[in-house]
Amino acid sequence: MLLMKREETAYQRAITYLYGLQKHGIKFGLSKTSNLLKAFGDPHKGQRYIHIAGTNGKGSVAAFVASILREAGLGKVGLYSSPHLVRFTERFRINEREMTQEEAAALIEELKSAFTPGEPPTFFEATTTMALLYFARENTDIAIIEVGMGGRLDATNLITPLVSVITNISMEHQVYLGSRLLDIAGEKAGIIKERIDVVTGVTQPSVIRLLESKCAEKEAPLWRLGRDIHYRTTRSGLHYYGTLHRLNRLQLRLKGRFQFRNAALAVALVERLEEKGFKISAQDIRTGLNKAAWPGRMQVVAQGPTIILDGGHNPAAIRALADSIRSDFRYRRMILVIGIMEDKEIAQILRAIVPLSDYVIYTRPVYSRAAPPERVMTEAASLGRPGEVAPFLTGALDRAREIADPRDLIVVCGSLFTVGEAMTYFDPETYRPDDLH
Repeated sequence: MLLMKREETAYQRAITYLYGLQKHGIKFGLSKTSNLLKAFGDPHKGQRYIHIAGTNGKGSVAAFVASILREAGLGKVGLYSSPHLVRFTERFRINEREMTQEEAAALIEELKSAFTPGEPPTFFEATTTMALLYFARENTDIAIIEVGMGGRLDATNLITPLVSVITNISMEHQVYLGSRLLDIAGEKAGIIKERIDVVTGVTQPSVIRLLESKCAEKEAPLWRLGRDIHYRTTRSGLHYYGTLHRLNRLQLRLKGRFQFRNAALAVALVERLEEKGFKISAQDIRTGLNKAAWPGRMQVVAQGPTIILDGGHNPAAIRALADSIRSDFRYRRMILVIGIMEDKEIAQILRAIVPLSDYVIYTRPVYSRAAPPERVMTEAASLGRPGEVAPFLTGALDRAREIADPRDLIVVCGSLFTVGEAMTYFDPETYRPDDLH
């Protein structure tokens, strides 16, 4: 019997084409994105933006700010983030509503008509143009734009924001951003614009000096966590001491100690908006922080055993995850399910989390850039923890649940791709992936 092949939808065709642009790799520079935007009448000009760069925490800071602004009554708060966890359309949201597949397909078709023949943009240049066009047409009150990589030559750096944020800086993407911390910091500092406030959580003295010098050169006010803004955490919550607010016992729905720092940065950013005339109350901040959700970051998806998913994919993020596990969770044994991308600092990631584990299942998501689990297990051999290889993530999750006692903790981490696939496994209805043939 002949099986009828299902007809491809306009959305499937459009994003298959867009993913095909990934073969052009990562190219830094603003000219392609600038030319694309020009073809649509520069829709990004005159719009209100917040621009967020940094190694870790960008998405969480963005989620906190978006939630506070919605509480403050802004009708349309846009959020452009990357990468997505499960579906391409997650990258573009207005008030938590994802762009629809129909909107995405139509926008991609429009974009294609503006591509220079034989010289298409990269995947990220195309998606950034899509985001700016979408938010302008939807007439957002403000849009929060997360940097893809670096800052200076990132496709998002064509916007003029009301406030710029640099969350933190550690070693990442050295092939593209440079081999020294200060090279990476210099790239991220490239989002600093003339006379536009900068809020930062960086801690390294050499990086602070670099940002101070760049801000002085651009006459951009610099607001630093630890100098202008302070916070502390106790059992009763987050206590924030800023320039406009002193707020005690703030509660976060997002798990993980590192989220307190991200929340403090978000409030510092909101204070800059208040100085520009935005009406935001202490109650808006309190409720907004408490309601903010950001899937795949210290997300508890099951109890008895407790199962957490975390998308941290560099050594600093994995160290923060390990600190949170030590301080916030009580368990009998910890079973680690880990899948890492081949181009990441595998040995350092393993050193940060494997010693905390009692048993490790090395696996991989269904993604071309994933490191073979056998190789990851070999890298971890010197850390002296028992473990096994599971060739597929679904099998690894089945195995972890099979060997776990209700008092155990299962931690799934190593990559956003690993976590995205795990989210579909645990909640296939909410996290339904794109159906691409």
